[in-house]
Amino acid sequence: MSKVVFFAFRNHAMCFQHLLLNAFDIIEKGGEAKIVFEGEAVKLPVELESKNPMYKKAVEQGVIAGVCEACSKAMGVYEQNKELGVTFLSSLSGHPAMEDYLAEGYQVITL
Repeated sequence: MSKVVFFAFRNHAMCFQHLLLNAFDIIEKGGEAKIVFEGEAVKLPVELESKNPMYKKAVEQGVIAGVCEACSKAMGVYEQNKELGVTFLSSLSGHPAMEDYLAEGYQVITL
């Protein structure tokens, strides 16, 4: 069974759509998938919340692990992400640590 965490770094909705497709493909085939927003991708939740039903499904099903707290602040979307109720991840000097997921047996994929 696959156990994958996707770290999205790019603020590109089309690329993120493919990430969602792959995450749900893994889940539908019996694996586990999580998504972490990092870097400039922390801007995506605000954009996707109102426009993307697959993103909403990912939120509802707990596929979205969270967003980088430090990058949300640096990119000026901290308050917006907070209002959306996303989980802020900050175990690595304010950023999400990949090691946290590796320790749980996840394969890390960055996009």
